[in-house]
Amino acid sequence: MHPSPETCGKLSDRELVEKSLEQVDYFSCLYERYEGRLLRYVKRMGVVTDEEAEDVLQEAFLKIWKNLNAFDPGLKLSSWLYRIVHNQAISCLRRKKSFGKDQKEMYDDTRFANLPEETPTGNPEALEKTDRHIHELLGQLPVKYKEVLVLKFLENMSYEEISDVLKIPEGTVATRINRAKKAFRKLAEQHPENLSL
Repeated sequence: MHPSPETCGKLSDRELVEKSLEQVDYFSCLYERYEGRLLRYVKRMGVVTDEEAEDVLQEAFLKIWKNLNAFDPGLKLSSWLYRIVHNQAISCLRRKKSFGKDQKEMYDDTRFANLPEETPTGNPEALEKTDRHIHELLGQLPVKYKEVLVLKFLENMSYEEISDVLKIPEGTVATRINRAKKAFRKLAEQHPENLSL
């Protein structure tokens, strides 16, 4: 029997993991709780089409299900889920690159359509233009810089959570964020035309 949204909502992440291991129907609660933000993250990492992003998420949730009994309750569930989804997104990006599919593509307005507004005020056209430019600049960074910037500033994760997702020490996270910000700033200075509101 599929649990109701009310039942799902009352359970903590840890309880949902335990229930899912006992009764598969509870896994849908985990899926529904995390699907939106994980899909948004996959898109922010540069998986271009909605279909590709959904495929990445499907594959990641299959891995999550297969490895659910290996989940370490000492970790935050969200960090563990992000790590699996992150690895799947990076694999997708590497496959695309290895097949020469990483050519410049036209900006797809629907690509970021489901992302929440980061800034509630201001000129919507200017905000959209700036958002597009930020994502274009992120796309030019090496993956190790892009991933820390996305996790820190777009997913609002702490250094500890980023450390859990990427499996690197917190000190390395701090160093990468610092270097990534410098690299991003340098790119922005080279292409300042779209960053002013």
